[in-house]
Amino acid sequence: MRPAFSVIFLTTLIGAGQGLFIALCVAELGAALGAWAMPDELYFALGCALSLSLLGAGLLASFFHLGRPERAWRSAAMWRTSWLSREVILLPAFMAAVAAFGLAHYLRGAGDLTLALGAAGLTLALLLFVCTGMIYACLPFLQEWHSPLTVINYTLFGCASGFLLGTAWAAAQAPALVVASALWTAAFTLAALVTRVASLARNARLRPKSTPQTAIGVKHPRIAQKSEGFMGGSFNTREFFHARSFAWLRAVKWGFLLLVFPLPLALLAAGAASASWPALGLAFALQYLGLLAERWFFFAQARHPQNLYYQAIS
Repeated sequence: MRPAFSVIFLTTLIGAGQGLFIALCVAELGAALGAWAMPDELYFALGCALSLSLLGAGLLASFFHLGRPERAWRSAAMWRTSWLSREVILLPAFMAAVAAFGLAHYLRGAGDLTLALGAAGLTLALLLFVCTGMIYACLPFLQEWHSPLTVINYTLFGCASGFLLGTAWAAAQAPALVVASALWTAAFTLAALVTRVASLARNARLRPKSTPQTAIGVKHPRIAQKSEGFMGGSFNTREFFHARSFAWLRAVKWGFLLLVFPLPLALLAAGAASASWPALGLAFALQYLGLLAERWFFFAQARHPQNLYYQAIS
């Protein structure tokens, strides 16, 4: 498939925003249970503002993927059957919950109120992860995506990046939380590494279910395509293949494996030891660059069956 950068930014930005909000909820719950001192209310309020900025940027990026942005509201109409429609509904609902949680802390709301708002937001965040992942996992004809690992990876990558940003935020605003937040970040990052490597190994073993014979309905044992099927390019020849070489794909794969996992973990360990928010911020920046590459690879690796028919140009 040809990766759309609007969708790449949408999924990575909202994932980090969701993960950051979950980190804020964990910080409040841990403080309520006595694991650490309760951070200042501005830590939560400004943290929610940061989460909302990521979510808003992701929502803005999604509009660049629409042919008719003025009709975007129609994307919610098929909520009974469409995971995309459910995502469209859940994203603003989640943003409202994040805003309410942050506002309650800013106004020095009661602990029970903020805990309840946090639980509601946490539920919406998890549902949003499921909906975003299922948009791709529900497509049986794209074997690389049609797996529970797709939803799991979307969730773990979002939590890993969000908690890493949350650790940098804690270093700047609530240093007592840095060690605990760093441990959560490392756990999510290592879990994401395991599941992403598992998905890479799974996808490497996949074999196309269709053949050139089934693509055109001819049973002859030897079929060779001589032209692309059009006098010139078309939607089919542009949108369903990335036109990059195998060497490029391999470089992107190893690039994101390096940027998402070992480099951020090394900076995380160094930054957490000294509660250095610049080091932790750099770790998040590197990991986010790696996530952009990972998400590009996720889309590019998917082989659409129609390319069997247009293989002469792909």
